Amino acid sequence: MEYTVRDLEKWNERIEALAAELGLNFYEQEFEFIGYKDMLAYEAYVGMPSRYPHWSFGKAYERNKTLYRYNLTGLPYEMVINSDPCLAYLMKENTLLLQILTIAHVYGHNDFFKNNRLFKEGTRADYTVEMFKSHADKIRSYINDPSIGYESVERVLNAAHAIKLQIDRVVGEKRMDADVLKRRILEDYMKKLENRSILEPYVNTNPPDVSKIPLQPEEDIIYFIIKYGNLEEWEKNILEIVREETLYFIPQIETKIMNEGWASFWHYTILNELDLPHSLHLEFIKRHNDVVAPMLGGLNPYYLGFKMFQDIERRYGRKKIFEVRELERDASFLRRYLTQEICEEMNLFEYAKKGYDYFIEEVPDELGWKEIRNLLAASCGMGMVPVIRVLEMSPKDRLLTLEQVFDGRELNLDYAEATLKHIQELWGHSVLLITKANGKEVKISCNENKVIMRI
Repeated sequence: MEYTVRDLEKWNERIEALAAELGLNFYEQEFEFIGYKDMLAYEAYVGMPSRYPHWSFGKAYERNKTLYRYNLTGLPYEMVINSDPCLAYLMKENTLLLQILTIAHVYGHNDFFKNNRLFKEGTRADYTVEMFKSHADKIRSYINDPSIGYESVERVLNAAHAIKLQIDRVVGEKRMDADVLKRRILEDYMKKLENRSILEPYVNTNPPDVSKIPLQPEEDIIYFIIKYGNLEEWEKNILEIVREETLYFIPQIETKIMNEGWASFWHYTILNELDLPHSLHLEFIKRHNDVVAPMLGGLNPYYLGFKMFQDIERRYGRKKIFEVRELERDASFLRRYLTQEICEEMNLFEYAKKGYDYFIEEVPDELGWKEIRNLLAASCGMGMVPVIRVLEMSPKDRLLTLEQVFDGRELNLDYAEATLKHIQELWGHSVLLITKANGKEVKISCNENKVIMRI
């Protein structure tokens, strides 16, 4: 069906009014009408109108373009930026119904961005576009600086990208001042001494070493290298840029199931309220089913989130889903609201690889569904990323010791070695990583000549 921009404006007016009537609370919404080639480019740059140059973005663009050309993948119906005003892209090639569904879907995302606590505490929507543009301008200024140049910038960006997710995981948490932390450590030590039982005369009474760096294990590796590494100011600035942009994306990583489920719930609700003409209604059912279709061999976040929000509304009422949308992240959302009935309806099961074969470990029976729920909750969002933290920095030779907080999931040691080289390059001194493999402790060292040894 042919349509004009004015047609889309009229549908947007109806959808926006209905969304507000249904209780959604969103930023001012702006749409940009683009072709599929532009969508490929925006997808590579995560939707940002401006982004610093790096080969990884070009690689993502070429990969997506090739897959799309050979019909091996589709393009997203839309892209939405957590900004104020909220910016979304609509693809010109979409049908009228698909544009209507997409617009309704966007208002769901917009509401989620504005109201979920992770976004409110961890991002500044009014500064998003300006932040990314400022970062892009700064990186380009370093590239154009004859004393720095592209190769030097690329070297730092490569290393920063390799460890960018090894940062603070608690969104919005304020870092404790070092002097305050020292005082608390000493106070805790004194309390332990005072509360010693006379039956425990041999408890260690040596005071804690408050001169060590770090005072307690540090999970934000980029922050640690910025603060204690011997870097040029421009190198620190690049690391700060990558860190700040990664912190912006953490809430999206942590709420993928909720965010997509919420948007799918509302596009479904809004389009059912719109009283679509018959010529559009059948396509609506088809398109919606495409969005929430189960994924063979995987888990569709749109489907899982949609089913869970429907179930929460059925059990507790519509007011409850707004409360859940505001307070939860994927991990807590799954632990609190994924039920055995949903696991059974979605045919969820847990499998594991043993040797060259895969075996089903758990099915959604009376006991197994809880194991499935717990595994999903533990491995969603930032739970997919291993926790690597700084244990100590040797004051003599500045050896940096890292450890994996082991949760039963082993590192890919080849990948760990490659990443360790990037850390060593930024740190400038030897680095040691302590982890586990096959039930045994493994130490991987990387010296200043980038020689890797497994101990």
